[in-house]
Amino acid sequence: MLDLGAAAAADQLSKCVFTVGIHSNDYINNYLLNLYPTSKEFTPDQYATALIAQYSLQLKTFHEFGARKVALFGLGLIGCAPAELAAFSPPNGTCVDNINSAVQLFNDKLKSLVNYLNTKFTNSKFTYINILVLDLGIQKQLVTDSGCCGGRAGCAASATPSSNRREFVFFDEFHPTEAVNVNLAARAYKSSTPSDVSPFDINTLANL
Repeated sequence: MLDLGAAAAADQLSKCVFTVGIHSNDYINNYLLNLYPTSKEFTPDQYATALIAQYSLQLKTFHEFGARKVALFGLGLIGCAPAELAAFSPPNGTCVDNINSAVQLFNDKLKSLVNYLNTKFTNSKFTYINILVLDLGIQKQLVTDSGCCGGRAGCAASATPSSNRREFVFFDEFHPTEAVNVNLAARAYKSSTPSDVSPFDINTLANL
């Protein structure tokens, strides 16, 4: 491995674009499960605040390690995942509104955190990728209430995925299909509307 030295390594890191997308599982595998008392101890707003406070510390450490161009992905429509539909049976049959409202609280706070970090670290650039808005556009065109593999119950080892998986939002009970991820990546890299990103897309971030 080439030994660049500290100064050269820092220079290289400053030119890299880092993408970060975390905390979905803090909702899926914690806050939304009755196995844990989290949802009884925290309101949705309090929980989002606690997650963002921890996230802020992690990003400041990331900055100390040399990250200067960082794209932060918000959370997607967790309340529309087949597993949540199976667990909560929403009246409209399409999404669990209170879950998506909780996700929106987190995303709003993440966007505010990006604004704060851009003010605090003037030698760095942070941007927010609004997955929630991107998800909404994609879901109007594809099958949303069932996974391509396993429907709402999960993709078992012996299961056969649908042959038309490009028509589905979800591959299994939680994870999006390649068709969705390709679309999300394209819009994150080169935004189509001002609401896709804040303050700029990844293409702009890379060229700053």
